[in-house]
Amino acid sequence: MLGLVKKIFGDANEREIKRLSKTVEEINALEPKISQLTDEQLRAKTDEFRSRLDQGEDLDDILPEAFAVVREASKRTLNKRHFDVQLIGGMVLHNGKIPEMKTGEGKTLVGTLAVYLNALQGKGVHVVTVNDYLVTRDSAEMGQIYEFLGMTVGRNLNGLSHEEKQQAYACDITYGTNNEFGFDYLRDNMVLYKEQMVQRSLNYALIDEVDSILIDEARTPLIISGQAQKSTELYYAADRFVSKLKDTEDFTIDVKMRTVALTEQGVTKAERAFNIDNLFSHEHVTLNHHVQQALRARFIMRRDVDYVVQDDEVLIVDEFTGRLMAGRRYSDGLHQAIEAKEQLEVQNESMTLATITFQNYFRMYRKLAGMTGTAKTEEEEFKRIYGLEVVQVPTNRPMIREDKADVVYKSENGKYRAVVDEIVERHKTGQPVLVGTVSIENSERVADMLKKKGVPHQVLNAKYHAEEAAIIANAGQKGTVTIATNMAGRGTDIVLGEGVADVGGLHIMGTERHESRRIDNQLRGRSGRQGDPGSSQFYLSMQDELMRRFGADNIMGMMERLGFDEDSPIESRMITRAIESAQKRVEGSNFDTRRIVLQYDDVINLQREKIYGDRREILASDNIREIVLGMVRSVVNRAVDSHCSDSDVPEDWDFEGLLTYAHTNFLPEERLSKDDLWGKEKEEMIEMLMERIEKYYDEREEGLGSETMREFEKVVVLRAVDSKWMDHIDAMDHLRQGIHLRAYGGNDPLREYQFEGHNMFLSMIERIEDEVTLYIMKAHVESNLKREAVAEGQAVDTKAEAGPKKPVTRSAEQRVGRNDPCPCGSGKKYKQCHGQ
Repeated sequence: MLGLVKKIFGDANEREIKRLSKTVEEINALEPKISQLTDEQLRAKTDEFRSRLDQGEDLDDILPEAFAVVREASKRTLNKRHFDVQLIGGMVLHNGKIPEMKTGEGKTLVGTLAVYLNALQGKGVHVVTVNDYLVTRDSAEMGQIYEFLGMTVGRNLNGLSHEEKQQAYACDITYGTNNEFGFDYLRDNMVLYKEQMVQRSLNYALIDEVDSILIDEARTPLIISGQAQKSTELYYAADRFVSKLKDTEDFTIDVKMRTVALTEQGVTKAERAFNIDNLFSHEHVTLNHHVQQALRARFIMRRDVDYVVQDDEVLIVDEFTGRLMAGRRYSDGLHQAIEAKEQLEVQNESMTLATITFQNYFRMYRKLAGMTGTAKTEEEEFKRIYGLEVVQVPTNRPMIREDKADVVYKSENGKYRAVVDEIVERHKTGQPVLVGTVSIENSERVADMLKKKGVPHQVLNAKYHAEEAAIIANAGQKGTVTIATNMAGRGTDIVLGEGVADVGGLHIMGTERHESRRIDNQLRGRSGRQGDPGSSQFYLSMQDELMRRFGADNIMGMMERLGFDEDSPIESRMITRAIESAQKRVEGSNFDTRRIVLQYDDVINLQREKIYGDRREILASDNIREIVLGMVRSVVNRAVDSHCSDSDVPEDWDFEGLLTYAHTNFLPEERLSKDDLWGKEKEEMIEMLMERIEKYYDEREEGLGSETMREFEKVVVLRAVDSKWMDHIDAMDHLRQGIHLRAYGGNDPLREYQFEGHNMFLSMIERIEDEVTLYIMKAHVESNLKREAVAEGQAVDTKAEAGPKKPVTRSAEQRVGRNDPCPCGSGKKYKQCHGQ
């Protein structure tokens, strides 16, 4: 049926190649004219293209001429002329798709076409690769083309200063690793001044080895973690203080708002107890917060009603169902305050300050494209997750590599003996051999066996990228034997040495199938570049991981019946197909896992975009008074709604409670009396309160001066947003870890996570508004105001020398055990350092 459809309608990939080939003809027709230009005239084309874009032309209009210009610049700087298939690849990249191009087809050079064209808009282009070595190598080599054409090239390397990063991002084209781009995005959304940001808007990203970054690393979120400026002892101290206070004298409880606040007498006692001048001074925000949460824990939260204590752990009780909510923790320090109240160990570990998955980071770019030699097997994932289509670009010269059927042995010992014997035989003929292994341990096993046979060889462990690339590049020389993990030296071509083509080219030997066909194809693809001769074969055993997991019993039974010993192989296309079928099942399972991770991350991603967007607006605005007053109005609305219920008659409204709440949170006592509230409708009450608040706001601003007030507003809002968001991330992480238990109750964990996560976010917004209102209206303002980070969270080298404790940037898969050495490099155990 599929064959009939293709016959009638044609293959979609083939049609796309034919369509792009017409533009290739246009580019080729321009070559004689472009080649006659002087260097200065060729360089002037960049300004001409930019001018044409300013006058209304779009990138597609100038594409043929721009590609012809890049091709000519490449000939003059690198002595490399783009092949026609490379021009097709460049157009696929420009269209926001993935060109699948075999190893040796010059993908790095292909990228220059789309990068130059898109950089003409002046909005920045990011070229993303997997390590700093490739960033340096590719930006130096390909940068010659861009700089020849008058463009600037930056390198975003790990460890650059803030100013150096800003310079790198200000360039027309910026090379960097996926980690560095992602971390810079997170750090930009933690800065205190807009001038501290380094990234521009995310315009166009071209990802080299796109399958590695968007597929292999998709399950590993970027996380910036650090020690918040909180001390567990402060929770205990705050609890000891509030336990001695007297109801009504020292604090008042608002049952409707579920809040508790110190009276003037209570505030005086707190200042005396902690030996400070002003509890509402901005420098004592943290202490004030701890006291407020200790009050809530003591006098609002009830044991065996709101929470229970089991096995020295505080577990939240769902107020609607009465069931325990596994994995949930109260946010904003309330959970720790309850732990202090119950005399349990306060859980205040290293906190997550910011996090994002690569999936959600790269989906923020206005246009995204990527290059790889192996994308077709993951085409569905690229399309569904990123909206990226895969186009298979034909090779410049026909592929003549011979891919032999897999050979299967009963045991690992038999397999490795056969591998080594084959290497010895091919080494005698001078044919170079590249042996791919799935682990460092296996590569060393093969190396030891070769040593005993007296065969010279090199072993590659994926640690030092520069040396790695040099060794891999020489793997095509006559008589060379190279043993490497499957991913080692990725992005490096193997060029055949003199006379190697005559002995069969490079021979690839795989010692085990990877669970992904894509990784196997990458290993095979190191041989047979640009029409070179070559061959490949995989050697497997029934004891291999993949064989044990899928269908090994049937084949093992057959081998036993036929009397196969350890050294007798089965060579069968049927077995190869069975293995590929197993790989497809594993790939499908892995895709499902990544899709589920993304579905959960999408919940917090919407929240992250909202918070980061609001935060950038605050940083960019010269005056956020209206934003602050909007927050105050929300607090006033909630207060009036809580004390003046629609279900009660006005005579039963709680005017005393509303008056006390107003005096505590936003107006001095002399500014509001019960008579002011009496006899008004709710809307009238809200408008009257807002009028008096704005009048009082104006008086505070007049006393402080507008400049000080504007800065004070930002100090308060940024601190509230950052501290509450950091706690919210922590709470969402706890929720995520325990949410799967909801499935036992017949509930969909994802839906539960979406529902509870949304409610937690709304609750966080209310807490931000409450804190901003309280401090803007009540706090003492110092003359030497300065914005301070809630917690330090810059990325550090985990191999740093021992010294003061530093925050640690890590991936989610690098969880640290409490008794492990702390990754900050202090030399202490994690629980005695960042785990405190």
